[in-house]
Amino acid sequence: MERTLAVLFCAFAAACAAAAEYPAKPVRIITPFPPGGSVDLVARLIGADLSKPLGQQVVIDNRTGASGIIGTELAKNAAPDGYALLVNTLPFVTNQFAYEKVPYDPINDFASISLLASVASVLVCHPALPVNSMKDLIALARSKPNEITYGTAGAATNPHIAGELLNNLAKIKLLAVHYKGGGPAQIATLSGETQLYFVNAIPEALPHIQAKKLRALGITAAKRNPTAPDIPTMAEAGLPGYEVLLWFGLYAPAGTPQAVVQRLHQAALRGLSKPEVKEKVAVGGMDASPSASPEAFDAEIRAEAPVLTRIIRESGAKIE
Repeated sequence: MERTLAVLFCAFAAACAAAAEYPAKPVRIITPFPPGGSVDLVARLIGADLSKPLGQQVVIDNRTGASGIIGTELAKNAAPDGYALLVNTLPFVTNQFAYEKVPYDPINDFASISLLASVASVLVCHPALPVNSMKDLIALARSKPNEITYGTAGAATNPHIAGELLNNLAKIKLLAVHYKGGGPAQIATLSGETQLYFVNAIPEALPHIQAKKLRALGITAAKRNPTAPDIPTMAEAGLPGYEVLLWFGLYAPAGTPQAVVQRLHQAALRGLSKPEVKEKVAVGGMDASPSASPEAFDAEIRAEAPVLTRIIRESGAKIE
């Protein structure tokens, strides 16, 4: 018994010592979506700010594919020492309900650190599509089921869920075309390869809207966005009850020492509370929204999982 207690004490002391020295080398943030998308943008913003309080370089590692599953599994299997983190968004939770088999559990395989930001999307169309409003789109889509296409960043990603919710509420059948990330999906709509896309951050779309390369139809928030006050909400445009807000969170592999998790949370909280960081996040069309504690963020994710399940089931979103 005494030997067992001694072993446990030594292990605890070693963990405490490692946490006290953390970080002793560069920290890697895995983003499971490609450069140019909203997840990558948030990861780079938080990474640049975390490097100062941590006293180490923070490297962004884009590992893309399968609606974020490839990069997320890589993060899950990393050593739980705080040197491999994950920034993820909606598919982190929705993949488990949308795919038959997912190689990770978002609740049990990760330690929640903090919510980082939230953002509303804007639905845009290629100018060749003969619609100027949501009412026009709904009327056209009802006359041409499965003929109007919308791009996604991958199955079960933010744009896919937003598009399938639109299908469900408007009683239409838009056809989803999946890409490996938000950047390629947006390029596809700009080129006319697809006709619609939910851009994850309004400022990403504004230059193209202003240049008349894309036409805005509505934003997915309950209120208009101050960066684009002329764009109506989806509810105002003819879809009462439509609201989809995207979130971005920071995670570590399960088993990461609590002291390291707390250190990372405090660094993120301090960073996202700075006016200059809030301003940078706002430029991306997002609201900086750090969690009060890792436990609070974990509770939010657990509460949202059944809500997302309901949205997927009611929208009819399925992975082919």
